[in-house]
Amino acid sequence: MVAPPPAKLSLRGVGKSYGAITALADATLDLAEGEFLTLLGPSGSGKSTLLMIVAGLTQPTAGEVWIDGRLSTYAPPNRRDIGMVFQNYALFPHLTIAENIAFPLRMRGIADTAPEVRRVLDTVQLAHVADRLPKALSGGQQQRIALARCMVYHPSIILMDEPLGALDRQLRDRMQMEIKHLHRRLGITVLYVTHDQEEALAMSDRICLMRDGRIEQIGTPQDLYFRPRTAFVADFLGESNILAGTVATGGQAGVLRADGGLLVQAALAPELRAGQAVKLVLRPENLRLLDPGQDADNTAEGTLAETVFGGGVYRHYVTLAGEVTLAVKQFSDRGLTVPPPGTPVRLGWRRDHTVVLPQPERA
Repeated sequence: MVAPPPAKLSLRGVGKSYGAITALADATLDLAEGEFLTLLGPSGSGKSTLLMIVAGLTQPTAGEVWIDGRLSTYAPPNRRDIGMVFQNYALFPHLTIAENIAFPLRMRGIADTAPEVRRVLDTVQLAHVADRLPKALSGGQQQRIALARCMVYHPSIILMDEPLGALDRQLRDRMQMEIKHLHRRLGITVLYVTHDQEEALAMSDRICLMRDGRIEQIGTPQDLYFRPRTAFVADFLGESNILAGTVATGGQAGVLRADGGLLVQAALAPELRAGQAVKLVLRPENLRLLDPGQDADNTAEGTLAETVFGGGVYRHYVTLAGEVTLAVKQFSDRGLTVPPPGTPVRLGWRRDHTVVLPQPERA
């Protein structure tokens, strides 16, 4: 038997099929001790299937699962030393908060639960609600109690399945920071599932972005945002203008021919050759409306089609030749003068802000 990798959790070629339907294929990843790794992707991407396999609630049809150096592919859930936090809290409505938190300790034969219950209630800053029933708490408080109940028996890994999905936006943002601070302070190991890109970017040490049952890219939030490997990654994380193009000149001072008749300068990877089909990714925040006489590495002329005010930013939509439209983000300011739709404008951006992706990529 091959020795397991030195990680808290290791998946090697894990897959799950239901007849002819493949829910997960060849999933390989490592989760280090104390790491916060998020499984991100749209519905049907395989992230929940992967989480259920790690939890032992779904059996894989291929691959291996290692937990703390032990082969755990087919181990029952109660032998995996894993805690779970769900979207719907899963608190017992007839038990007090203290009794809810004590429940997993009692299931493990621990008689004196009071010290550990006090400890985790202090950790989530809710010691004052110990004698209340769950219905007396807000959604955010219930989710913190669900997390406390999970942490009370010191599981090796905590799995979180869309834990903030039922909360409103403002409370969700606050809970993101609370969970992040708890993770940092306690050094817990977390495998987190969400379909919310902003949540993943804000909370994660690393993100595993999934698509159609496969892992598309794993890396830090900055890696996936600034260095996407595919157009899907660029499009899923944040906003992107994605153009088809062809390499005209390779090298660090490369030139590309793109949609709309654009000639674009970019630093190209050595493997990209003249004539090769590529996709260009331009983030809206990296484009700007140029003043008359102002220059930039790359420029494009067009017509301002629409401007949308979003509070902190304006979103401009500029139509170029060939009916290509680029989105541009600009920080708002009380004294900013915004040209009306139909105004001819020039766009500019730096050459190192052009992300170039080779074609073809997986459909």
